[in-house]
Amino acid sequence: MTTAGNAKDRVLIFDTTLRDGEQCPGATMTFEEKLEVADVLDAMGVDIIEAGFPIASDGDFEAVSEIARRIKRATVAGLARAISIDIARAGEAVRHAVKPRIHTFVSTSPIHLAHQMRKTEDEVIEIITKTVTQARNLVEDVEWSAMDATRTPIDYLCRAVETAIKAGATTINLPDTVGYATPDEYRDMFRQIRERVPNADKAIFSVHCHNDLGLAVANSLAGIEGGARQVECTINGIGERAGNAALEEVVMALRVRGDVLPYDTGIDATMLTRASKAVATACSFPVQYNKAIVGRNAFAHESGIHQDGMLKHQQTYEIMTPASVGVTKTSLVMGKHSGRAAFRSKLKDMGYDLGDNQLEDAFTRFKALADRKKHVYDEDIEALVDENIASAHDRVKLVSLTVIAGTRGPQRATMKLDVDGRIVTEEAEGNGPVDAVFNAIKAVVPHEAVLELYQVHAVTEGTDAQAEVSVRLASEGGAAVTGRGADPDTLVSSAKAYLSALNKLIARGVRVHPQAAE
Repeated sequence: MTTAGNAKDRVLIFDTTLRDGEQCPGATMTFEEKLEVADVLDAMGVDIIEAGFPIASDGDFEAVSEIARRIKRATVAGLARAISIDIARAGEAVRHAVKPRIHTFVSTSPIHLAHQMRKTEDEVIEIITKTVTQARNLVEDVEWSAMDATRTPIDYLCRAVETAIKAGATTINLPDTVGYATPDEYRDMFRQIRERVPNADKAIFSVHCHNDLGLAVANSLAGIEGGARQVECTINGIGERAGNAALEEVVMALRVRGDVLPYDTGIDATMLTRASKAVATACSFPVQYNKAIVGRNAFAHESGIHQDGMLKHQQTYEIMTPASVGVTKTSLVMGKHSGRAAFRSKLKDMGYDLGDNQLEDAFTRFKALADRKKHVYDEDIEALVDENIASAHDRVKLVSLTVIAGTRGPQRATMKLDVDGRIVTEEAEGNGPVDAVFNAIKAVVPHEAVLELYQVHAVTEGTDAQAEVSVRLASEGGAAVTGRGADPDTLVSSAKAYLSALNKLIARGVRVHPQAAE
């Protein structure tokens, strides 16, 4: 895939945030959130967007179908098991795409064949021929994956790959499904397959690595060195268990270390931070502070030695510029005297593009925060804007909260909520102020969800810092969602986080009984 006049091979970026990423417990996105993320991925230059698993639910089918209709540049893929009905459903979902793809997979490792599929090797070969042929009859672009490829004997893997290509697969994906491989093993597997399979030159090979041992990105880069020219990855590295290879890390590794990794992607790296924030907001999954490329501390320096070096020359401790990934180098201090124009400019620098109504709402909240804090930092603005976007369609909203707490007790919360447009007031006691707040919410919106996580951290330094609270609720059916809230008052942010998670459960059809409905 080397282009004329360019010594570097082109590596395709296959983003599976909307499919494999969404399978991360608690990371489910709404229909609207999926469309927003898909738009960002397309604008950023992702080559293939795996939009979902159409057979999984009607909602997933509708999301894949709508993404297929609206995306005009990237290939849109739908995932399908090696089952006829799955493939037909995926074909129907992507048929309106400018560039449709069906991605079908089947297990090949002995442990999967024996305990999950309960099929022989010969039976799986027949399944590959049948299902890949069916997919190729529906679309020209077919990807086939050997699930658990890294624990599959090389001789059988060669046979399966040859069969898939012969049946019409144009992309062959050899995933490290359980994050078991090491870089040397993964590189060698691709080299052997490409050398031993007679028709290997007729397909593009792809890597798909999980991070169970923290090797997903390293393995992905090793797979490229072994001849793969497609990388399957997710924004922020979200995904099942320990997650997938992080798109932003793969892209910047290839860019920064082009001297030893002479490969190009079509990604606009200046949009990486924006994409990271979009996914974190949609999933309510905060990005860890020290996350490579897009973490809050990725370009922060506190050590005196590091600061001294940075003042003398930026490259002493930074191997890439903040601007190269869409991060502003310095933090503009915003305060109560800042106007709308300055606020809009700040949001643009931070990667936000809000509509007029969203901007007005965010500006009003910013002014209220600025009246309560001496300094408003970038992280404060990020927290309030993300919360504003996430809560735009909530059915239950916080209007006001008063809490009585202290050593004498009992702790009591008086809360006023807007439930579907109707104001409801409730008082409740609890074993501490937070418990009282949550009991008041449950009194207004009775439910059986279980609180699995309650976590508080300060967004910035100082005693007037905003408290950012994360709450995870699990329904009786096992659905788990995470909500976040930010406010200088920890109890208010706790209420916001709890309501954020509760609204997500309501949106997913979990039965609750708001008083307003009665």
